[in-house]
Amino acid sequence: MITPAEYAIIALSLKVSLVAIGLTLPLAYALAWLLSRRRFPGRALLDALVHLPLVLPPVVTGWLLLVLLGRSGPIGALLYQWFGVTLVFHWTGAALAAAVMALPLMVRAMRLSIEAVDRRLVAAARTLGASPWHAFRTITLPLSLPGILAGAVLGFARSLGEFGATITFASNIPGETRTLPLAIYTALQLPGGEAGVTRLAVIAIVLSLAALLASEWLIRRSGVERTHAV
Repeated sequence: MITPAEYAIIALSLKVSLVAIGLTLPLAYALAWLLSRRRFPGRALLDALVHLPLVLPPVVTGWLLLVLLGRSGPIGALLYQWFGVTLVFHWTGAALAAAVMALPLMVRAMRLSIEAVDRRLVAAARTLGASPWHAFRTITLPLSLPGILAGAVLGFARSLGEFGATITFASNIPGETRTLPLAIYTALQLPGGEAGVTRLAVIAIVLSLAALLASEWLIRRSGVERTHAV
C-alpha cells in the first residue's frame, strides 16, 4: 500500500513537473521557432547553449544554477534583495532545475514540427494580405501543435525523472524538494528500504508510461482534426 508520505512525494513531483513545463513551454516554442525560421549571427552558438544540458552532467547543470541563482549568486542575490525570492532549498528551485533539463527535449520536438510546416503556406497567406502574426497564429501554430504536445509531454516525463540538477541546486529536503527520484535514492540508503523503493519505482514507471501514452493519443487526435479541417 502507498503510504501518506509517498502520496505527498507523488503530489510534489507532479506539482514540480507541471510548473516546470508551464514555465518552459512558451520559451521552448519561441526558441524552436527562432532556430527553425531565422538565420542570424550566433545561431549555432544559441543552438549549442539550448542543447547543452543534454550533454553536460546534470550535477554540473545544478552547480551552474547554484552559482548563478544561489543566495550569493549574481542573479540570486538580486532576486532576494528586490523580491525576497529564494530558489535554493525550495520546491520552486526543483521546478527550475527540472525546467532547465527538460528544455532541450522540448525545443527539439517543437523545432521538428515547425520545420515540417510548409513555408509556402505562410508565403501564400502573406501574399493574400495576412500580417506575419496572423499567418503565424492561423498556419504555423496550429500545424505545429503535435510538436508542442509531444514536447510538453516529453518535458513532463523528463521533469519527473530529474535527479542530478535537482539534488545539487535544491537539495533533498523532505516535503519541500524530495521528488520521486530523490525519494527512491533516499530509500536505497535505508536498511529495509527495498519495499519503498519498489513502490516508488513502480509509480514512476506508471506515470512515465501514462505521459507517453497521453502524448501519442493527443498527437493522433490532433492529426485527425487537422485532416478534417483540410
